[in-house]
Amino acid sequence: MEACEVAVNTDPGVQAILDNIQVIVASEGGSLEYIDMKGGRLTVKYHKGVNEECPECVPDHALVEQMFRTSMSTFAPYVQDLELL
Repeated sequence: MEACEVAVNTDPGVQAILDNIQVIVASEGGSLEYIDMKGGRLTVKYHKGVNEECPECVPDHALVEQMFRTSMSTFAPYVQDLELL
């Protein structure tokens, strides 16, 4: 993929997961970036937010990964692996 290209997800199950978790991480200033989906492996970059008044309110990497894995079993059971960057 060239540097100027943006990866686009076309899978409705994966999109449902991204949309749901994006709402949670965005509430604390974070964001998700879809990278790729190949051979049952989903790759997503998590940009952690910052909340100076409540740092413990910001989801850490492990919590976001847990949310993804739980959601994958419901919305996209065909996704066999997750790489959360």
